[in-house]
Amino acid sequence: MRHQPLSELTDEERLDWLQLARTESVGPIGFRQLLARFGSAGAALSALPDLARHGGRRQPLTPYPRAAAEREATALDRFGGRLLAACEPGYPEPLADIEDAPPIIAVAGQPVLLHRRAVAIVGARNASANGCRFAAELATDLGSAGFIIVSGLARGIDAAAHAASVATGTIGVQAGGIDVVYPRENADLVARIRREGALISECPFAVQPTARHFPRRNRLVSGLAIGVVVVEAAPRSGSLITARMAGEQGRDVFAVPGSPRDPRARGTNDLIRQGATLVQGAADVIEGLTRQIGGPAAAPIAGRLERHLAAPPADADLSSARRRVEDALSPSPTPVDEVVRDCQLSAPVVLAVLLELELAGRLERHAGNRVSLL
Repeated sequence: MRHQPLSELTDEERLDWLQLARTESVGPIGFRQLLARFGSAGAALSALPDLARHGGRRQPLTPYPRAAAEREATALDRFGGRLLAACEPGYPEPLADIEDAPPIIAVAGQPVLLHRRAVAIVGARNASANGCRFAAELATDLGSAGFIIVSGLARGIDAAAHAASVATGTIGVQAGGIDVVYPRENADLVARIRREGALISECPFAVQPTARHFPRRNRLVSGLAIGVVVVEAAPRSGSLITARMAGEQGRDVFAVPGSPRDPRARGTNDLIRQGATLVQGAADVIEGLTRQIGGPAAAPIAGRLERHLAAPPADADLSSARRRVEDALSPSPTPVDEVVRDCQLSAPVVLAVLLELELAGRLERHAGNRVSLL
């Protein structure tokens, strides 16, 4: 294998990345595998139709139009933002190292904030007044200690944490396009963050958020941070999804206890029972994170892991493996490692077949490196 160093893309290469990332059936993991196999997004775009056909797709897979990618890039530029690809030095390193990091993101505001250590503060949208005050105090104290505050721009706890940390540094993660304010009541706050903080989105410009966008937004909130603090959360809330994703990403999870009579505290109390660190103030968060990072919050983040290019499997190997891999799959999510063992094939061959099935729209990827057949 040969190394693929971090480097700035040309404008044309960045459009290739945007086209590939926006193409139907190309998810973050599939994108990374395509890049490792073909060496560039441009080469991968050319290979997509054949790969999807091998996976059993009946209708040709057409890449996202170049003209649409150009329009999106132009609109973002007029908005005052820019596109950052995961191979570029400006891309936030903690986010780049999660399993399903977005290949390309839109950024507006102060991109220097993306390279400081961050803590996510999340919680209930229908938060109590005490919860919002505590979130604001926590954000202020963590900001004074050198941490950037990340959240999802929702009403309630998210908004309180953002508002309290704009002066020291805050990053807002959009559920829709980077230019779309949701909810509208946060318009002034978002405008201030755009001037003084940073905004991030993986969605196309001008896209309105829908229900499916919020869990994907949540993984970016936790992915940008080294720790996640949940202030208030009802059972089965989006904040608990963020906490679960944080644990899967190897982040520290902190929770603020609350009254057992308050349903907004049920989720946080459950997190503490499951092993989250109990938080009574910023000192508890700082103590837990200092053990992890071994240095001051404002210190630069360590260098990113190198990416590799992998030699593609031989066509003959793939031809004989396709049926075996497909037979090993089911509608129930199965760990990829288990598929490799069951098929008694090499991991590169299995991954290549799974990629073909994904591009054909026949495979779904799940958290924890699991896959299921559609």
